[in-house]
Amino acid sequence: MNQLLFTTGLYVLTAVAEIVGCYLPWLWLNQRAPVWVLLPAALSLALFVWLLSLHPAASGRVYAAYGGVYVVTALAWLWLVDGVRPQLWDWVGAGLALAGMAVMVLAPRTPA
Repeated sequence: MNQLLFTTGLYVLTAVAEIVGCYLPWLWLNQRAPVWVLLPAALSLALFVWLLSLHPAASGRVYAAYGGVYVVTALAWLWLVDGVRPQLWDWVGAGLALAGMAVMVLAPRTPA
C-alpha cells in the first residue's frame, strides 16, 4: 500500500511539473507574463523528466499509466488555476482514464 501511495504521489508531482512547464510559456505567448517565466518553465520541464525517471516500472508503461493521472491533474488545474469548474463528463472521462491506468499498473506481471 505504501508503494502505491508513493507511486501515485510521484505521478501527481510529475503531472504538476509538466503542467507548470507548459503553462508558463503559454502565459508568456499570450502576453500575460514577462519573458523571464521561461526560466522556471524550463526548470519545471527538467524536473518533470527527472521525476519520470524515478518511476520503478518500464518506461513505456510508466508513460502510458501516467496519462491517467495527468488527465485528472489537468482537470484540477483547470478548476483551481483557470477557475473553470470541470463538468460531469470531464470527470467521467478522467475516471475512465484512471481505470485504464489502474489496469496497467495493478495487473499481475510475470517475469520477462
